Amino acid sequence: MRGEATVLHADLDAFYASVEQRDAPQLRGRPVIVGGGVVLAASYEAKARGVRTAMGGRQARELCPDAVVVPPRMDAYSAASKDVFAIFRDTTPIVEGLSIDEAFLEVGGLRRIAGTPEQIAVRLRERVRVEVGLAISVGVARTKFLAKVASAVSKPDGLLVVEPGREEEFLLPLPVERLWGVGAVTAEKLHSLGIRTVGQLAELEEGTAQRALGTAVGAHLHALARLRDPRPVDVTRRRRSIGSQRALGSRPRSPEELDLILTQIVDRLARRLRDHARVCRTVVLRLRFGDYAKASRSRTLRSPSDRTGMLLDVARGLLAAVQPLIVERGITLIGLSLSQLARTDGIQPELPIDWGDGSRLDTVVDAVRDRFGATAVSRAAHLGRDPGLSAPLLPEHE
Repeated sequence: MRGEATVLHADLDAFYASVEQRDAPQLRGRPVIVGGGVVLAASYEAKARGVRTAMGGRQARELCPDAVVVPPRMDAYSAASKDVFAIFRDTTPIVEGLSIDEAFLEVGGLRRIAGTPEQIAVRLRERVRVEVGLAISVGVARTKFLAKVASAVSKPDGLLVVEPGREEEFLLPLPVERLWGVGAVTAEKLHSLGIRTVGQLAELEEGTAQRALGTAVGAHLHALARLRDPRPVDVTRRRRSIGSQRALGSRPRSPEELDLILTQIVDRLARRLRDHARVCRTVVLRLRFGDYAKASRSRTLRSPSDRTGMLLDVARGLLAAVQPLIVERGITLIGLSLSQLARTDGIQPELPIDWGDGSRLDTVVDAVRDRFGATAVSRAAHLGRDPGLSAPLLPEHE
């Protein structure tokens, strides 16, 4: 590790819910749930009552009957994210965005002009509070992993500096769930081995961790537990994929309903590709069945595309292939992600396959929307239907 703790991990607190409380003073200090059928975000007041992201709306209201439920406002969250990232980039040119509400910042070399990393973090938090009206937690450490853990431990609205030489004192007593990449399944495997703290994992031989968790996961987590994380803050990191999904509840869905939802998702993602001058190479369909098991199917195109007709044809093919499983097991979530993204500069997007007038019509609809806006024309089947949500994208520094 480098000699000084110069990596900052800045993470906005309960982002969606905090924006709602910022914009509606009557919500401050009250439990707030963003989303109706499924919880998209919860304020700390609601989290204290057991409400969690991705929880069903009915369960959330049972846990917190006095919660204020508000519809999501993605445009407001996107605007707030851009304002915060502008502060990040005004603080240092070395910023690696992780999501719309968190980023790594490298502040080494700024001591003479901006002070110590801790002083920089204090000013950063104050600027976000004053200029954007939101609370942000910041961790400072010698590695990205430790900085991320420190910001999580400092929440809500905190600042924690992991001093060089005291990393083991800070990290090893923490539960293994604090390790970056440990989810419920991995945690259960570790618990079955009697491993509940990071220190206990660090005491294992690497080979033992790999046999228990798999070669790649075991090696990665064992390295983190032993404070090995050589990754620098990467300013070249770009969005590798975009996606959208819909929670469907537990009632049965007909093939026609699923096709309607799929076309809404594809319409939205294809517009986002073209709005950001991107094309994609791979289409991934993600499903969660009625028994909550998950599955995914993917197809890689011959050449990159941003055309709605092409992407919809591929997505429909993937969905048709799993229709027997949906009939047998039910479906509670459908999602689509577009990966292997590239800029359109110098790339000729693949044209839709002419499998009938529908593909030609999609090409015309794309052209009208690109020229006159996303709302200029809509599919007749979508009129009066819930369009779903389009999550804000991570701001990019072009």
